[in-house]
Amino acid sequence: MRRCPAGPGLGSVLPARAEWSQAPPSRMTGALKKHLELLSVFQWVMTFLFFGAFFTSLLFYLLFTRLWAVSVLYFVWWVLDRDTPERGGRRSDWMRRWRVWQHLTDYYPVKLVKTAALPPDRSYVLGCHPHGIMCVGAAAAFCTEGPGFSRLFPGLRPSLALLAGLFRLPLYREYMMGFGMCPVSRPSLDFLLARPGNAVVIVVGGAAESLDCAPGQHRIILQRRSGFVRQALQHGAALVPVYSFGENEVFRQLIFPPGSRLRHLQLRFKDVTGFAPCLFWGRGPLPFPSPVTVVGEEPGEGLVPAPGTGRGGGFQPPANPHPLSTVGSPIPVPHRPRPTRAEVAHYHGLYVEQLRQLFDRHKVSCGLPASCQLSVV
Repeated sequence: MRRCPAGPGLGSVLPARAEWSQAPPSRMTGALKKHLELLSVFQWVMTFLFFGAFFTSLLFYLLFTRLWAVSVLYFVWWVLDRDTPERGGRRSDWMRRWRVWQHLTDYYPVKLVKTAALPPDRSYVLGCHPHGIMCVGAAAAFCTEGPGFSRLFPGLRPSLALLAGLFRLPLYREYMMGFGMCPVSRPSLDFLLARPGNAVVIVVGGAAESLDCAPGQHRIILQRRSGFVRQALQHGAALVPVYSFGENEVFRQLIFPPGSRLRHLQLRFKDVTGFAPCLFWGRGPLPFPSPVTVVGEEPGEGLVPAPGTGRGGGFQPPANPHPLSTVGSPIPVPHRPRPTRAEVAHYHGLYVEQLRQLFDRHKVSCGLPASCQLSVV
């Protein structure tokens, strides 16, 4: 697979919060801050990997102890509340603003830069690319207030759409709903898109895309994925392309060649469970601290903060293409309750073209050479 090398002469200074430039932190403060960032990322990775399985096993175990009533009461609640995830969930601004997410944001760091206004008087479908291993850019930017989504897009409620099966896991479903996550199912999307002010974020490439993600690679699965376009047409929701530059830099993984027995097993596992069993690593269990910036810039503005706003006097694009999620301009979509194939194909083509333009317009600012091309399969 073709990979894009880093652009020549690019610096390695990472962006940081503006207030850091006002007064240099003490050595103790810097060390403490670094440890808090590491702990925040560690808990996020462990939650991503084990939260659902752990609490499911725990509740079943409690059924055979003196605390069996805890499990019974929760399962009764789970049955009575089973439709809530598909009816908007239970978003908690308090959870989205936990201080731990600011530390998580600073670890990479994650940066959200506004590219275009998204008025809250309508609904939106944000297609996010690429998937990566853990959707770092999408999770940080749209599920927490670490990068400041509500400040940049006031009145808009982002909802990251995940596998519907995850919302059947006890306690994990409550945790995910608190961050505004929703099932990527028709009833759930219909409920949200029918109400103005909602922005549903769909990672279009899905688990299949994660099996091929690698540093320096910009290959996305989109050509035959048009369901999100049909959903947008049915509700007249504007389509918004989002690209995470450097999402694939956060982890390394062992990629098995297509057609091999191990790749076949991975695909079979994905078909059965919805998950792709990637063999990945970073700094041990932690991701590499590569900048993750969800960008949505105003016309004429670049991705580079003004001098003096970051650690070391300002931001220079890193030597490698780091996870920089670029939010493009919305594509107006008409309301078509029963869109034809021709209409879906037309707006899908517009979306792909705008995504390519978005990539080409921002790739150099995000540390990629001008010769780098986006591969859409």
